[in-house]
Amino acid sequence: MLLLSVFLLLGAGAATGIAWDPFPRDAPGSLPSAAPSGEPASGALPFDLPGPAVLRSGEAGRKLVFAHYFPPYPLSLDNAAADADYYTRNYLDPAGEGGKHQRYGGLLRDRPLPVPPRGGDWEYANLQQEVRTARAAGIDGFTLDLLSLSGKNWERARQLLRAAHEVDPGFRIMLMPDMTALDTEDPAVLADAVATLAASPAAHRLADGRLVLSPFKAEQKDPAWWTGVLDALGTRHGIRTAFVPLFLDFDAHAAAFAPISHGFSAWGSRSYAGQEGATADVRRAHALGRIWMQPVSVQDARPNQGVYDEAGNTATLRATWTHAIDDGADWVQLTTWNDYSEGSQFAPSLHNGHAYLDLSSYYLTRFKTGAWPAIVRDTLYLTARTQFADADPTGSQSLLMSLRKGSAAARDTVEVLGFLTRPGTVRTAVGRTAGEYGAPAGLHSRLLPLGPGVSSARLVRDGRATAEVELPYPADRTVPVQDLQYYAATSGRAQ
Repeated sequence: MLLLSVFLLLGAGAATGIAWDPFPRDAPGSLPSAAPSGEPASGALPFDLPGPAVLRSGEAGRKLVFAHYFPPYPLSLDNAAADADYYTRNYLDPAGEGGKHQRYGGLLRDRPLPVPPRGGDWEYANLQQEVRTARAAGIDGFTLDLLSLSGKNWERARQLLRAAHEVDPGFRIMLMPDMTALDTEDPAVLADAVATLAASPAAHRLADGRLVLSPFKAEQKDPAWWTGVLDALGTRHGIRTAFVPLFLDFDAHAAAFAPISHGFSAWGSRSYAGQEGATADVRRAHALGRIWMQPVSVQDARPNQGVYDEAGNTATLRATWTHAIDDGADWVQLTTWNDYSEGSQFAPSLHNGHAYLDLSSYYLTRFKTGAWPAIVRDTLYLTARTQFADADPTGSQSLLMSLRKGSAAARDTVEVLGFLTRPGTVRTAVGRTAGEYGAPAGLHSRLLPLGPGVSSARLVRDGRATAEVELPYPADRTVPVQDLQYYAATSGRAQ
């Protein structure tokens, strides 16, 4: 999560900044936008995603999937045209917000998939769209990061609860006080704020009516302090609770928190090489008689903190989902829906489209139903960085990202991830380097060396292409700022 000092920088007003083009050279000249409905495009996925009647009933309905919602980064901050809005002028531009992010090359490297300006209550309409998008991907709800008990982020949190209930009464919002930001609050004050939000019918409750409270970095306070919060909710507000603390260090705190907890969670590792402890975490939680909410992630790159994890293209996404499935997790939390300052977003974004969310829906279906969905449409996913891991930026950036301890080693690869209805030939191009290989039916990953230029792939069968994908952002050896996020594209959707 962001440091508290960074939280204070995320104002959403208009400001004067130096114009900067977030599109690399040779990229398309117009901004793509999210569909207003948030619903999936016809045939976008390699499989047919079951509807709510299947995903929310029986055993599937008990295996819940949430996505971590970070209020500072909604679809739009100022309802302006995307080529000159607050994201473009101030968060993506290294000189934005008066140059306060110059040292690390700008606050963000990606942004929400742009939406057109709206009339009326545009902020509320955009929150409704985010709920629709998550619901359309099979997600059961959001874990709502509570960064403050007043101000813009607080108001956005209240609006999100209202939007969720209006769009879909079955969509759940799990309250997650963020203890990196709320650690000075009095237990009774926090309980009062939680009770205010708990009045919404969208607030996540168990079948027995208990409100689920899942604080981020719960170990910031000891179990006695949390007992004070839970007691205040009960005595002052008549709210029974199910406490599901999320830890940064689960091993060190599981035993102490077990007596007051319904379940546990952890923030988890963001590299495919750092998943060794995932199985042990689930087993320990279950041995204590508690449920486990498994973190599932795609990547992590934090320019303002100077750190990143090697995600290995889609390897981290696939590894974390596989652990959730194979290890018997009870719930899943996608970390995150929209924290663009960590580069960890599953939500549709400018540089990834719907690719990571679409891939997640495949594993989500298996997690909730117990059966892998049949692949009924040939679909290719392409991921790569737009620069080499050791690139030295030419701009004024002085704080560079380095690998987090425990991460896999940095690599420079293009990945073609294929979902094939039957075997076929995949023809690839990485810049001027062409190749081809035979791919089997089912899910198959192939790695290629990264090279300068645009990457593309096409599936050829019986003399014709049945799926084609191009990553419209070219890789280059000379770059103005360091950007170590993987970009993604899918043949299932227009770029």
